[in-house]
Amino acid sequence: MLILRQFQISSFELFQSPKQTGFYSSSRSVPLPRTRFYSDFRVMSGNKGTNYEKLYLGMDFGTSGARFTVIDEQGEIKAQGKREYPPFMKEESMGWASSWKATLFSLLEDIPVTVRSLVSSISLDGTSATTLILNSESGEVLCQPYLYNQSCPDALPEVKSIAPANHTVCSGTSTLCKLVSWWNTEVPNRESAVLLHQADWLLWLLHGRLGVSDYNNALKVGYDPESESYPSWLLGQPYSQLLPKVQAPGTSIGNLKESITRQFGFPDDCIVCTGTTDSIAAFLAARATEPGKAVTSLGSTLAIKLLSTKRVDDARYGVYSHRLDDKWLVGGASNTGGAILRQLFSDEQLERLSQEINPMVASPLDYYPLQSSGERFPIADPNLAPRLLPRPESDVEFLHGILESIARIEGKGYKLLKELGATEAEEVLTAGGGAKNDKWIKIRQRVLGLPVKKAVHTEASYGASLLALKGAKQNSGL
Repeated sequence: MLILRQFQISSFELFQSPKQTGFYSSSRSVPLPRTRFYSDFRVMSGNKGTNYEKLYLGMDFGTSGARFTVIDEQGEIKAQGKREYPPFMKEESMGWASSWKATLFSLLEDIPVTVRSLVSSISLDGTSATTLILNSESGEVLCQPYLYNQSCPDALPEVKSIAPANHTVCSGTSTLCKLVSWWNTEVPNRESAVLLHQADWLLWLLHGRLGVSDYNNALKVGYDPESESYPSWLLGQPYSQLLPKVQAPGTSIGNLKESITRQFGFPDDCIVCTGTTDSIAAFLAARATEPGKAVTSLGSTLAIKLLSTKRVDDARYGVYSHRLDDKWLVGGASNTGGAILRQLFSDEQLERLSQEINPMVASPLDYYPLQSSGERFPIADPNLAPRLLPRPESDVEFLHGILESIARIEGKGYKLLKELGATEAEEVLTAGGGAKNDKWIKIRQRVLGLPVKKAVHTEASYGASLLALKGAKQNSGL
């Protein structure tokens, strides 16, 4: 007998997150914004008694807010919702750790109780290179988190002196530069600290085993996912004792804390799995699993990611590879993209003008649409000037020229990855706001000479839920 339950939850009163302990206890908070989400789930029963369907929870902690997605074993979405980060203030600045923690427990509360009781495993993603330093015994956060885009130029010369030339860590925003910068402040008892990334720390709040990371998050602290170890040049440094243990994304760490299972009604055997970065989770969401499959994200900038059998790294172009099981996710990002379109056209204009474009006819206009000078991929030129002339009288022709020029840049990007040794692209899935423009998709398909289509799922939280599913299957030996 199969019973299908379906209901709509529009909004509800806010969950008061648990009392902050160990850090930022004096932070001020404000009520969390209401959220809207849907949920549908199945309860199945057979002749041998009741057999409840297992579900898998993924959460995405982005730059401005967080989302959750619950899926079943077939990848069908059963519940989803989102929260903005509440402004916890600490000494006149944003208390990010308190805000993330409050949001984490609010998301857990947002999931309907009937869905929570079926969740078999949990995973989540966080922003790349967002770094926390904790006391390795108490778990107390020892300083304000270093955010993903926060640069530590003071540490860069030291990092460059120990790392191989053009290594991923040789950037002021790398996790290693943040660790070195903190270490050089010579705080008391620094030897008894541990480094965690945002995703690691949030997962620790759920499983309680301090000092565990994944090889996607650990890439920018210097971990080598190919050899599955930290390199000798890093292990020889005095701060290497702060580095976390690294496992593959989607690996079971342990059971959800008993206190959390009791408070929220999760199953006693619910496991917590290692996570990943937000950009990797978004790629996983597109379910591009074979070499040659690629995802182009058309957001404010143009970012491409290609699944390859070969690892490719070239700091000149900002190209580096993340490991995905036995394959490599090679990526690069251009400064062109949706931001320049928004600067020139309103949403209404973009929609209306696009309808008048014939995507099967090539535009003769040759632009390089940038908001300001400077490009890194697929052209490494910090002085490259924007090129948006000549401008035709027709706005339709002008937009056509811009869309086609961005498509040409995208094509050069995939060509460059191939020249650097990556697997040749065979199909491109599209994510981001630009995926909504059907005419642009047809233009890109013509210019790239490849099948181009929209990705069915693009939310990073969906990708995180797939990691939770992977961990549950591995844990059960399937």
